[in-house]
Amino acid sequence: MKPWPQPSGLSSGLPFTVDATWTPEQALAVWDLLEDLRDRIWTHYGLVIQNMLREQHVSAEPLDEYDQDLPF
Repeated sequence: MKPWPQPSGLSSGLPFTVDATWTPEQALAVWDLLEDLRDRIWTHYGLVIQNMLREQHVSAEPLDEYDQDLPF
């Protein structure tokens, strides 16, 4: 089975599968736990994370705002 792409870009690491026997209530409890964890991490590291994401997505070369060769 091919692993799902991860936002981190990692293709290996801790193997984890979602148990197919979870009830919807159990799945929601895990979802809530992850959301709480994300919020706590964001509270502590939010500005640092924003800066790191900005650095990852900013091109090294500035983009032209428009193509000056267009006739309009």
